[in-house]
Amino acid sequence: MAADSVLKVLFELEGVFIHPSSEEGGSEQDSLISGCLRIVDKDADLLVEYRPLEDSDPSNMLCAGKDSSSVMEWDQCSGEKLLETQQSYETEWDMINAVSFKRRSVTNGEGSLNHSSERSRWAFSFSLSDLRCIRVKEQGWSFLLLQLSESCRSPPALHFHQGGSRDFLESLGRFAVISQAAGEEVCLMVSSPNRALSQSFENLLDENNFGLVNQKFRNDPYVTTLGGFSKVTNYIFDAFRGTEEQHQRPPEEVADLLGEVIPGLEINQQEEPGFEVITRMDLGVRPTVSRRDPVSSEEWSRHQDAEGRMINVPLLKQIIFKGGLCHAKRKEAWKFLLGYFPWESTVEERKVLHRAKTDEYFRMKLQWKSVSEPQERRNSKLRDYRSLIEKDVNRTDRTNRFYEGLDNPGLVLLHDILMTYCMYDFDLGYVQGMSDLLSPVLYVMENEVDAFWCFVSFMDQMHQNFEEQMQGMKTQLIQLSTLLRLLDLSFWNYLEAQDSGYLYFCFRWLLIRFKRELSFQDVLRLWEVMWTGLPCQNFHLLLCCAILDSEKQKIMEENYGFNEILKHINELSMKLDIEEVLQKAEGIGLQIKSCKDLPATISSILGWDPPAPPPAPPPAPLPALRTPQRGAACSSPLSRDSSAQNGCSPAFIS
Repeated sequence: MAADSVLKVLFELEGVFIHPSSEEGGSEQDSLISGCLRIVDKDADLLVEYRPLEDSDPSNMLCAGKDSSSVMEWDQCSGEKLLETQQSYETEWDMINAVSFKRRSVTNGEGSLNHSSERSRWAFSFSLSDLRCIRVKEQGWSFLLLQLSESCRSPPALHFHQGGSRDFLESLGRFAVISQAAGEEVCLMVSSPNRALSQSFENLLDENNFGLVNQKFRNDPYVTTLGGFSKVTNYIFDAFRGTEEQHQRPPEEVADLLGEVIPGLEINQQEEPGFEVITRMDLGVRPTVSRRDPVSSEEWSRHQDAEGRMINVPLLKQIIFKGGLCHAKRKEAWKFLLGYFPWESTVEERKVLHRAKTDEYFRMKLQWKSVSEPQERRNSKLRDYRSLIEKDVNRTDRTNRFYEGLDNPGLVLLHDILMTYCMYDFDLGYVQGMSDLLSPVLYVMENEVDAFWCFVSFMDQMHQNFEEQMQGMKTQLIQLSTLLRLLDLSFWNYLEAQDSGYLYFCFRWLLIRFKRELSFQDVLRLWEVMWTGLPCQNFHLLLCCAILDSEKQKIMEENYGFNEILKHINELSMKLDIEEVLQKAEGIGLQIKSCKDLPATISSILGWDPPAPPPAPPPAPLPALRTPQRGAACSSPLSRDSSAQNGCSPAFIS
């Protein structure tokens, strides 16, 4: 029965226009039809729907409180007057906290979209299996021409005046294979797999991921890497690998293939310059280490002097590394761990710094708040940043009380901080995954300004992960592979034989520091431990090694291949015990550090001093007629080469 039909909205975008005059053959575009474009799952059939909308309801508003420094000072109202809860320094910046409009989202069936009979004639719906081709056009904005199978009438052109065409194509890519037509840059060919394959695809690609199959035609493909690679299935991998005759590929071709999937991460088969070939070494017995309780408020206070300076900081960092922090002290301690507040600053100095940083923050926020709609239409970069931020914010940690529900003020702060960061670092702007890094910081700070500057400090550490060339990700994957070869050469050889030696399945771990692998509270504990900088540089790589060490037996005993390894690693999400992982990672670090004749490469990766060079042999006696010049031996090219070969080369460069 129709009443029993099940409708699931998979994608929804309002503000998509049809130009009636153009469709009817006229030249004047004196009237526009605004509507809602959706992809829905209706009774196990995927449909693309378009329904015209009536004008928006101005009573449905989300209002920002006067003082935007704290989530608790935001309020929702339906009238024009804002409720003031307190006055503070930030009230000088009230002009920035303008009321923002937000339409009610459609959550029910087709009946939820009210429209007049005159406008309703522009509504259409078709099955995704009937879609054959999408032509992408530009006319100051993007519009799409959808071509259906011969038995169906193609719908009118869809105009995306407010952006969103890329989001629509990305969502289509989750349920259909989209490829670029040969010889045409703007024509995308669509082929839909059967329903079973589509369902399998959908289950493996959660809402936080973009489809791998549509990356080749994206202008900014690198932003889609978050989580995508860890979700690879046989179906997707085969789509890249081609026919059955092509499936048996040598390792170098597989490496090229993976480089296409994650642009910028092409890794040469030959050893990178400056990297040593690690052979089997005896690391000795791994020491047993213990953890302790979190640092309490009383312990924290004992490390402050009368003026608020932090004292005995090395010991404080050590106990934070060993046990983390009680939640009550995180708001204060994270500012020091992230470098927002100097450890040696007094309470009064921190107040002055906070006031200056508040001024600086709201000036940057004003820059994007004051951009008019016509200006934004002429600034494609800012428009794209905003579109991507709005999409990601609406799906970031929505099960957390701090971000759950409709019109949540925490989401507004998340959005505003990310938009302001685009003003702070416009060249980088916003890349998918940054919302994952900001979310826990804002949750702890509960303050817009403090959260922003702590996030800036965190991004200073993570910046290379999100750059277009992704040099930081490439370097970390090589370093991790080097460490794993030292720790367990047989396991690394097994992974290499399964085309997994480059450890791409660890990509998401490294990109956002295990944010999606652990519960929210475990992420807080892990990050504060890592921010101590102990016990070595790149401790997060030892965490990866610890997890892989725990899983290697199952992977090898079950004889997992490429796809099985990816699937198994992905399914570890939310199943890891953070205390066990931290304990094992620390033990691995101590085991490596105690190793005699540790390769200089490993010492460099972990930030330890390179091993001392062997003593130089006594110089040969010089002929009586020659007078040696002071420093000549040290300045000759031969001596420099010899020093490098004896282990005196600079720290490796990747």
